[in-house]
Amino acid sequence: MELRAEIQIKSMIKALTDVVLPAVDPINQLAVEQTRLVIGMLSLMSKQLPIQFQFDRDELQRLLGFAGTLLVDKAEEPGYAGALRQLAEAHRAGAQVLERCLVDPATLLQVVHELRAATSDLVAAVPATNDPALIERVESTVMELSREQLLRDRSLLLPQGWELDPDAIPAIETLLAPLLGAR
Repeated sequence: MELRAEIQIKSMIKALTDVVLPAVDPINQLAVEQTRLVIGMLSLMSKQLPIQFQFDRDELQRLLGFAGTLLVDKAEEPGYAGALRQLAEAHRAGAQVLERCLVDPATLLQVVHELRAATSDLVAAVPATNDPALIERVESTVMELSREQLLRDRSLLLPQGWELDPDAIPAIETLLAPLLGAR
């Protein structure tokens, strides 16, 4: 059970290459071709996935520049003027989104890893304090976070089919809704 798509894709490529492709009847050229096609597409995805955010951000930045150039024209023809107003509104919204997208996902993940390490170090230092109340507070906080994180992880991995009662697990969109609504 793996959360990160990069690792999932590498595992699928390995399984297809090492197990499935050798088991495909070489006489069935269509099956061999399709298996190789899937391996190729997964390989392409593994290269594209790490840069997709930067690609999309770059496209938004270029479109904003393009729209900015178009917005210079202030023609009075009603249809064009209306389209120009819509473009100006979309340009403002796009500029706000681009401003909020300046943190790279790799930086976000690095900060998550650093925060995990720092919190782990703190939790490891708690028993040495010999303060029962502190130990209890930290333990309670760790258990609450663990419950929340485990539920999120299980929800994210629902499509893999590991859950005995998948209906008992809320959809990941539901669990992330408070964060998504804050945008």
